[in-house]
Amino acid sequence: MPLAPQRADVPVTIDESKCIDGCTLCVDMCPLDSLAIDESNGKAYMHVDECWYYGPCAARCPTGAVTVNALPAPVRGPTPMKLKAFAALATAALVLPLTACGGSATTGAGSTVTITVGYQSKTINTVTAGTLLRSLGSFEKELKSLGDGTTYKVNWQDYATGAPIAAQMTAGKIGIGSMGDFPLLINAVRGKQLGRPTRLVSVTGYNLRGGLNTIVTVPDSKLATLDDLRGMKVSTSIGSAADGTLVRALQRAGIDPDKGIQKLNQQPAVGASALSAGSTDALSQFVAWPGLLAFQGKAKALYDGAALDLPTFHGVTAREDFAKKRPAVLEAFLRAQAEATTYLHDHPLAAAQKVAKATDLPAEVVYLYNGAHGIATFDPALKPQLISALKKDVSVLKSAKLVGDVDVDAFVDDQYVKRALGPTAYADQLAASPPPAASEVWPKGASSTRTFASPSALLHYVSSHRDAVRAAYVPDATTGTLWFADRAAWVADGSDLRPFVTAETARAYLAGHQGAHTISYASALERAS
Repeated sequence: MPLAPQRADVPVTIDESKCIDGCTLCVDMCPLDSLAIDESNGKAYMHVDECWYYGPCAARCPTGAVTVNALPAPVRGPTPMKLKAFAALATAALVLPLTACGGSATTGAGSTVTITVGYQSKTINTVTAGTLLRSLGSFEKELKSLGDGTTYKVNWQDYATGAPIAAQMTAGKIGIGSMGDFPLLINAVRGKQLGRPTRLVSVTGYNLRGGLNTIVTVPDSKLATLDDLRGMKVSTSIGSAADGTLVRALQRAGIDPDKGIQKLNQQPAVGASALSAGSTDALSQFVAWPGLLAFQGKAKALYDGAALDLPTFHGVTAREDFAKKRPAVLEAFLRAQAEATTYLHDHPLAAAQKVAKATDLPAEVVYLYNGAHGIATFDPALKPQLISALKKDVSVLKSAKLVGDVDVDAFVDDQYVKRALGPTAYADQLAASPPPAASEVWPKGASSTRTFASPSALLHYVSSHRDAVRAAYVPDATTGTLWFADRAAWVADGSDLRPFVTAETARAYLAGHQGAHTISYASALERAS
C-alpha cells in the first residue's frame, strides 16, 4: 500500500498512543484503502482523504485509537467526534422536526428556510445542477416565485468529489446533491443503512458510450496499451465512475484489477500531481481532469472510456425525507436545472466561460466537455438506458466490496422531475438523442464556434488560420469522443484524415484498413492545407 506523510487535516485520525504496533485491523477494514501503516513506527494513519464516513475502521479498532472526524463543511468545519457519536447524531436526526436541507428553519408563514445544496464545481458535467445553475441564480428565482410566504436562502457547498456530499446527506446536512453514477449507488446504500434514504431525481450530463472517463499517462510515456499497465501504479478515486472505467477496461484486457496493477486511491487533484511528479504511471479520472491535463500538455490519453460502449452519467439525488417534506422546493430546483440546461444549449460558449470563471478551469477545456458537440450531453430526463447502465454498475461495486445488493428501481424516482417539467416536455426529453458528432473551431475573440463537415475540412481551416484559432475539436473516428485536434492521434487513409483520442484506437483502425498509416498532427495540417 502506498505511503504518504502523516497528516492531521483528514477525515480519520489515529491516536498513536493507543495504536498497537503492527496491528492492521483498521487498514484491512477500510473499503477505500485510505489507511496505511507507517513503516517508521508501525502505526496506522490516513494517507488519502477519500472517506465515506462509514466507520468500519473505528468500529473494528480494539483500543479506540481510530477517530472518524465530523463530516466536512466547505466553510466552517465542526469538531471531531467518535463514530458512535456520529451514529447517534444520524439516529437522533430522524426524530427531530424536519428542517430544510440541513439548515435551520421555523415553519409557518413568514419563516426563513435554508436550503443546502452540495455540488462539485470542477466536475463540470454537473454544472446544470451546480456551477452554472448557481451563477445564473435560477434556483433562487424559482424559490422566490413559490409565493408561499417563506423566505428561502440557498447554501451552496462545493466539494471535490461525491463522497463528502453523500456523507453530508446521510447526516441530514445536505438535502440536494449531484454526483456520478458510482457514488450515487454508494449514496443509496449508505442512506438506507443509516436510516436516511436518498432518491435519484434527475440527470445532469451523460455520455452513452462512457466517454466522460479517460485513462491518461504522461506525454513521453512508453505505455501504449492497457496491457502495458500490468504491475504499474495507477491513480484513481476508488468508488468513482473513473474507477469503474478502470476496472472494466482492465477486465476486458485480461488484467485482474485488484492484483494486476498497483492501484493508488487518490483524489483527482492529488492524482494529477502524482502523474506529473512521476509517482504514478497512469491516471484514471472523470471529467474534466483528463481533458485539462491533455490541454496543458501534461498528459496523453491511453484509454478512451467510450471504448467500453457503456453509458456513464452524473445525476441529482435528494434525501427522501426532504423531498416528502418540501416537494415544491425540490421541483423548483429541477425547474431551475432545466432552465440552466436550456441556457447551456442556447449559449454554449457563454456557459463555458461562466463555468471557467467560477472554477478557474480553462474555457477551452470546459467547452470540450460541455460544448454544442461536447463529450457530455445535458438532459435532466432519467432515460431507461442510463438506469439500465446503473444496474450494471452494481456488480462492479459489489466486487470491490463497496456495496451489497442495490434496489435501483426503488432508488430512482422520476415523479418530481415529471411534475417540474410537465408531462409533454418530459416525454420530449426522454426521446431526445445526443447531437451528432462534429468538428468545431473556436476562433479567437469569437462569440460562436465554426462547425465543419469533416476533420479534414477543419484541418484545412486551421492550416490557414493558425494564429486565429483558440481551440480546435475533432470527434474520434471510432467512438465519437470529442478531443483537441492537436492532442489527437491522426491516421491518413487515402485522402481521408481520421482523428482518434488514443494511439491504441488508431492502431485498431489500421488493422482493418490496409494502406492506412499514422501521421503527426503537423503532417495532417500539411496534407489538409
